[in-house]
Amino acid sequence: MTNQRLRLFQVDAFADRLFTGNPAAVCPLQTWLPDTLLQSIAAENNLAETAFFVPCDQGFELRWFTPTSEVKLCGHATLASAFVLFECLDFSATSIHFQTRHSGALKVTRENGLLWLDFPAQIAQLLQNPPGQLVTGLGGTPREWFSGPNYMAVFEHESQITALAPDMRALATLPERCVIATAPADDPDIDFVSRFFAPNYGIDEDPVTGSAHCMLAPYWAARLGKTQLHARQISAREGNLICNLSNDRVHIGGRAILYLEGEIRLPKE
Repeated sequence: MTNQRLRLFQVDAFADRLFTGNPAAVCPLQTWLPDTLLQSIAAENNLAETAFFVPCDQGFELRWFTPTSEVKLCGHATLASAFVLFECLDFSATSIHFQTRHSGALKVTRENGLLWLDFPAQIAQLLQNPPGQLVTGLGGTPREWFSGPNYMAVFEHESQITALAPDMRALATLPERCVIATAPADDPDIDFVSRFFAPNYGIDEDPVTGSAHCMLAPYWAARLGKTQLHARQISAREGNLICNLSNDRVHIGGRAILYLEGEIRLPKE
């Protein structure tokens, strides 16, 4: 029996220095492995997301897995995947096209030291009667509740976001949805702050969530009357993002830095 060896990278996304932003594992493949094996690798990595990609005619097919399940859209692991292609695998073009199963075609462009995600905008709808486990699970008293691919609670002050101590067991009962909490930023150079909770996907609090800004950017653009926004996710690791709203797309800019490079050794008969 010999070992099948897979390259593995760990990247801090939406970060310009190590140990900040959101760590993602990235595993380049030549062909797809069985889904059960992909899930096992993600569980073993035990990071918010592990990204896998394989070459295709349109660029690369891309999938994302948490330690417990596959997800439909992930920003920071897409950013990390593009970083690996650009910086570690010598991808020479300025843009990378990813084909995804649930979120269509995604593009990442390298420009002026930033990586820009081209993601679909998600318009939040006002929610008059939020589920009871959402209200009790999140805690605090938001100004408004919204619904979309995830739930979103809008607060008046950044201090309210910082003070949240959610009941993760209650939030984990929300089927297939995560919870965004957001408020205006205290920092005059930042437009809004947020936190993101996803216990039903095996992640109590995600450090920096690119995909959440598909909902956040349209909301804050409408509220503030501007299409370029500076955002900060105020988790323990913290990360900064730039969001440009363009019609039905959100361009999300950030940096990334390589933490480690290694290999996975899988038994192969």
